[in-house]
Amino acid sequence: MIFDLHCHSTASDGVLSPVALVTRAHEQGVDVLALTDHDDLRGQAEAAATAQRLGMRYVPGVEISVTWGGQTVHVVGLNIDPENPQLLAGLAANRNGRAERARQMAEALARLGIAGALEGAYAYAENKELIGRTHFARFLVEEGYVKDVKTVFKKFLVKGKPGYVPHEWASLQAAVGWIRAAGGQAVLAHPGRYNFGREKMRLLLQEFRDLGGVGLEVVTGSHTEDQVPVYAALAQEFSLYASVGSDFHAPGEGGRELGRLAPLPAGCRPLWETW
Repeated sequence: MIFDLHCHSTASDGVLSPVALVTRAHEQGVDVLALTDHDDLRGQAEAAATAQRLGMRYVPGVEISVTWGGQTVHVVGLNIDPENPQLLAGLAANRNGRAERARQMAEALARLGIAGALEGAYAYAENKELIGRTHFARFLVEEGYVKDVKTVFKKFLVKGKPGYVPHEWASLQAAVGWIRAAGGQAVLAHPGRYNFGREKMRLLLQEFRDLGGVGLEVVTGSHTEDQVPVYAALAQEFSLYASVGSDFHAPGEGGRELGRLAPLPAGCRPLWETW
């Protein structure tokens, strides 16, 4: 069976509607899918209904932005109850402040001579509450400042670059707590993206596990072939289940196509064994 347990729709920073996303996943041969939009659950009902119509298994999900160790990390919640009041309240609180961060990002880009970035980014954000870096990246690509979204992040929108604006997200404890309150399983997303040294990564995984986190994304769209065995070993060391996800946002926009993921390495315990 083909699992894809991390992807995005227009409910956050993807370009396909929940219906179109699930339909594309079905066309790519995905058997089990989780839509995990950033800090929002408004796409869940449409995604679940479409998956049922197409005969796919659907897993309700979300991706929560977290501040840990002075950096942003992401925690995916799977098998959540999308109607859970505690989770809904937490996500609403996490969305607050995105508009102000977007304004500051636009001002930073304007100082570089890039005008109209705020309006341009909002034009790409169907869900205005979820305005984020990816929307700015698409604007910059469309205007010809850079060749692709991946390059935008490297040049402008990551820590240390001129368009980056820090933001205080939920704590790791809060995010894991919201997921558990909603009956879900917390999975640390794409660990290879965080540029942590080995010891800092081990501290993160230890705290995550001690707070009730149960999974680690081992195979994901942003991991290289060399990184997969590293995180497979860490999952085993910290007794975490292994998860997989393309982190798909848009056709041809870097990362991986839905469902186009390598198998988990031998020795990993797949998260879905617990379902």
